[in-house]
Amino acid sequence: MTMPGTDTAGEALRPHAEDAFAHELKALEAADDRPRPARWKLSPWAVATYLLGGTLADGTVVTPKYVGPRRIVEVAVTTLATDRALLLLGVPGTAKTWVSEHLAAAVSGDSTLLVQGTAGTPEEAVRYGWNYARLLAHGPGREALVPSPVMRAMAEGSTARVEELTRIPADVQDSLITILSEKTLPIPELGQEVQAVRGFNLIATANDRDRGVNELSSALRRRFNTVVLPLPATADAEVDIVARRVDQLGRSLDLPPAPEGLEEIRRVVTVFRELREGVTGDGRTKVKSPSGTLSTAEAISVVTGGLALAAHFGDGVLRPCDVAAGILGAVVRDPAADRLVWQEYLEAVVRERDGWKDFYRACREVSA
Repeated sequence: MTMPGTDTAGEALRPHAEDAFAHELKALEAADDRPRPARWKLSPWAVATYLLGGTLADGTVVTPKYVGPRRIVEVAVTTLATDRALLLLGVPGTAKTWVSEHLAAAVSGDSTLLVQGTAGTPEEAVRYGWNYARLLAHGPGREALVPSPVMRAMAEGSTARVEELTRIPADVQDSLITILSEKTLPIPELGQEVQAVRGFNLIATANDRDRGVNELSSALRRRFNTVVLPLPATADAEVDIVARRVDQLGRSLDLPPAPEGLEEIRRVVTVFRELREGVTGDGRTKVKSPSGTLSTAEAISVVTGGLALAAHFGDGVLRPCDVAAGILGAVVRDPAADRLVWQEYLEAVVRERDGWKDFYRACREVSA
């Protein structure tokens, strides 16, 4: 959406997936000759190819949106082709939102039918609300009704998204039960209902560290097929993910490209993985873990921030001094306990590691 009097088309800081990767989606649609479920833009095979990447017969390169086990993506896509809703579950930073957005873009061509879950999300965000000016002027009627993204998806046969489902109060969560089981949304004020048309489905995401915040009822959980997104299995896979996302973000922010050798990215990923897993990469030294998650998403943020420092206050080359402050901020969430964990890791692991002297000095300097 462009505000009147402005000319910002094509300059969105974070374009929707269907806009950012429109050329890939168009090429896949043209090459896709497999059966498609009702109102799907692509076949399940093409949706999986869009997420996992590949090269089409016409030479179009489809970039990977998700780096991980192929079967996870295949199960997620297949779920959306059934009458079961999809729940993407995982620790913070496992690309749940990213996968959700790209699935909706590939299936429906629209990833914007979104309900953002928070502690204050009202039932109207899931069901419907009212335009009170119309309601007072003309009384209750469909014209005064304000449909939620879920109601719009039901009417259009599209894919709706609910982010951070376990953050939503339990009574609001349960308003999804009838929608997912009966595929119907009653409007008792009007004596009417909205029935979902073919093609409708819902993708929800939840952080499994939020278990107990607003845990899903067994009745609601049964309406979902749960797919757990794991953390990257290897350091190389995580470095690849971080490098790809940093490159995408950097281009949108006019930052210099990530270094060819990926040395600093690998260092950040190594530090995060070792602190997260409580042991060094060689398995020889146990280390304490801080209170934060130290996810892949946080590694991406640290490297992107480092590139910005290098671009605006350096020579454009990413160095240890550019990422040190970001690492400190990610690791030390609890000023007392986490600072001790970080200092112990610096002295016991980083200080003794060959080729890491400059990194050690930079981290010591910002930690002082």
